[in-house]
Amino acid sequence: MIVEGLLTSINAAGQINIAPMGPIVQGDFESLLLRPFRGSTTHSNLIETKTAVFHVVDRVDVIARAAISRLEKLPDTVAATVVPGVVLTDCCRWFEVEITDIDTTNERSEMRAKVVHRGQLRPFFGLNRARHAVIEAAILATRVHMLPREQIESAMQFLAPAVAKTGGPEETSAFAMLHQHIDRYYVGETSA
Repeated sequence: MIVEGLLTSINAAGQINIAPMGPIVQGDFESLLLRPFRGSTTHSNLIETKTAVFHVVDRVDVIARAAISRLEKLPDTVAATVVPGVVLTDCCRWFEVEITDIDTTNERSEMRAKVVHRGQLRPFFGLNRARHAVIEAAILATRVHMLPREQIESAMQFLAPAVAKTGGPEETSAFAMLHQHIDRYYVGETSA
């Protein structure tokens, strides 16, 4: 099963990176298969330090901002318990991981990670169609250079009613920001 969330990683100098990540989860979070794109900061950090913290979150605006590099400031964090790294203080659950195996033969690397510590800060808010739509829109926003424009625009049109019908201000704002990001990409593409 793939679980969407946020991954914090650090480099050897201790600089924090926050990125959306949808690892494949084994069992009850015993291990994760992380699949960062080669060349990304996350990929570099995981190769360098072989540790990270995966967070289950219900704040989709943070996922959306991280997906398109619009985190104006880092969310609040505390030191991780076992691995060198940080835990987001506004998360539901977190999983500290150590990378045990790395395969970089494809554009999207596969890194097997063993969960070495876990914690819970608060209950998960619950399921909501708008939040799901924002996560899907965030994924689309990170794929504009890989997918046909028509496919992305069609998917965004499909997702919009769920946000309009079931979303609150956070979801509405995040979806609009992602839509604007996608539109800007295509304006820049056609004027280039």
